[in-house]
Amino acid sequence: MAIAERLGVIGGNGWLGSALIQGALAAGVLDPARLSLSSRTGTQGRLQGLAAVWTQDNAELVDRSEVVILSVRPEQFADIAVDLRGKLAVSVMAGISCAAIADHTGAERIVRALPNAAAAIGKSFTPWYAHGDVTDAGKALVRTLFAASGEEVEVPDEFHIDYSAALTGSGAAFPALLAVSLQAEAVDQGLSPDFAERATKSLLCDATQLFAGPDGSAAAIVQEMIDYKGMIAAALETMQQTGFQASVSAGLRAALAKAGGRS
Repeated sequence: MAIAERLGVIGGNGWLGSALIQGALAAGVLDPARLSLSSRTGTQGRLQGLAAVWTQDNAELVDRSEVVILSVRPEQFADIAVDLRGKLAVSVMAGISCAAIADHTGAERIVRALPNAAAAIGKSFTPWYAHGDVTDAGKALVRTLFAASGEEVEVPDEFHIDYSAALTGSGAAFPALLAVSLQAEAVDQGLSPDFAERATKSLLCDATQLFAGPDGSAAAIVQEMIDYKGMIAAALETMQQTGFQASVSAGLRAALAKAGGRS
């Protein structure tokens, strides 16, 4: 389904805004002629040459659009002066609540979504939450837009968006941290840094495909390895006993607190 509404992206030259637009264009669901993009600096970034309307005037963008995507850094939001009454406002900002968006912009129909960096390669997991009188047509538009950059899931509670700022919004950060730890231990044991990096990349990028998709189960893989009672079981049980889960929980709760959610 193509997006029929006129779409405006405030901050369309940023990495996330441009990734979402590129995904929608590649999927054939977005017509550049119905697209308006704003940029504070006037630069077009990765969308250089795109035949859309470019402007530095957010009010002009809003006038031209039926759906407005807020794709700016959270600390920049207070400086965005727009009237979104009568528009569908779609926010991809972390930590800015629907109530804050409504208070600042007058929007009555708001969708908060949280794509991650994998949107750039069409692999984002994007939870989204609809606030106010978002129509079925509005929800269908949101599904189409975010499905073009990966997988989208509607959630029933705005808190899930705040929590996802850490859980799924982290993108590659948590696997990368695990990779750094694995590499460091390998180097400490005398393996070369190059070998350690190649081995951990293969482990985390390739072997994890064993639990990718709807039929995979990370929990089942862990339990199977523990039940086998071999060397991997020894590693897993030791990691669990020395606080692996507690460390992960503490990190996620710290991120949630930073995002302004309950912890």
